[in-house]
Amino acid sequence: MDALILLGGFFVFIALGVPVAYAMGMAALAGAIWIDIPLEAVMLKISDGVSKFSLLAIPFFVLAGAIMAEGGMARRLVAFANVLVGFIRGGLGIVNVLASSMFGCISGSSVADTSSIGTVMIPQMEKAGYPRLFAVNITITGSVQAILIPPSHNAVIYSLAAGGTISIGALFLAGVLPGLLLGLSLVTLVLVLAHKHQYPKGEVVPLGQALKIAAEALWGLGTMIIILGGILTGVFTATESAAVACVWAFLVTMFVYRDYRWRDLHHLVHRTVKTVAMVMILIAFASSFGYVMALMRLPAQVTEFLLTISDNKYVILLMINVMLLVLGCLMDMAPLILICTPILLPVVVKLGVDPVHFGMIMLINLGIGLVTPPVGATLFVGCAVGKVKMEEVTRTIWPFYIAMIVVLMLVTYVPAISLWIPQWAKI
Repeated sequence: MDALILLGGFFVFIALGVPVAYAMGMAALAGAIWIDIPLEAVMLKISDGVSKFSLLAIPFFVLAGAIMAEGGMARRLVAFANVLVGFIRGGLGIVNVLASSMFGCISGSSVADTSSIGTVMIPQMEKAGYPRLFAVNITITGSVQAILIPPSHNAVIYSLAAGGTISIGALFLAGVLPGLLLGLSLVTLVLVLAHKHQYPKGEVVPLGQALKIAAEALWGLGTMIIILGGILTGVFTATESAAVACVWAFLVTMFVYRDYRWRDLHHLVHRTVKTVAMVMILIAFASSFGYVMALMRLPAQVTEFLLTISDNKYVILLMINVMLLVLGCLMDMAPLILICTPILLPVVVKLGVDPVHFGMIMLINLGIGLVTPPVGATLFVGCAVGKVKMEEVTRTIWPFYIAMIVVLMLVTYVPAISLWIPQWAKI
């Protein structure tokens, strides 16, 4: 009955059109009344949920990504990727994936990646002779890399949902190989489809022009070096690296690239504050929701229930993957991380799964959900940017889904893919 009141109440509020954050808060209040705990305790948990130093990483990374996205970074990364691989058959498709890999190191957002890279690449690919749907498909699936490659905002949210016991730095480093593996799988698929359908080749960029393009792009890629280099060397924490990256992004955009106008800067900051405010409200109410859920012993009950089905961790992980893939089709990523982590993490930890490894499993699952109908935010943005119907995309995107599912299975059942770099760095 406890679960019915809390989770049932949450889904009822969602069905009534209440925003997810407020639905979680109202469900937490209903659950608190049901189990007869003081409402003041719930209010204190809402306040405690956003009173964490590590949360500062989110606004800094969001602002740094927004500055670089609107300051011409996406265009320069596309040009740099074109220098590297644009001359082979299907090269523009690979350029799209590679540009997403590099831009993901700056934005940390799948939606921002799709919007920025898609605006540049989709018209360019269509002009070169690629089908528009193919360009949209590779853009939206390639942007899922941004969820894994640091600095991932969702990795920070996962750490907080786990009670702050998991190092954000370890999660950042754990996402490097899965992110690159996802990019490699998409590149392989592009090469196969390019040879099958005889997609066009590009031209080799002259050496002088290539060096100029590389020099411009490397200023922006310095953000990635700052984030990963600082964490690996111990110069600063993941949160501190966010602040340094933000300052670097500002200096590069305003004084090196100079594509962005000073009079527009306050509009960018305003949009960033609105985005961060929505995330913080969600985290605050999710904290109270998780508190009531813990008092009801729902995570322990879920653990007991799943272990009655099987005590084989591979079977349990397969069940969790299926469940997360289904949930990812129905709800946005951040709320699902905040709701599912306290429930599922105790289950997998009891089976001997490393929490950092499970974080990667969850991020890939829910990242696939972002490009899956009916509520995939990245899918919607890609369709809008590419000016195509969602129904047309879903009929042609299935080979890309297969590539992502293969990566999900590899990351799920080969823990070393996620854990090797954090263990090597001793973080």
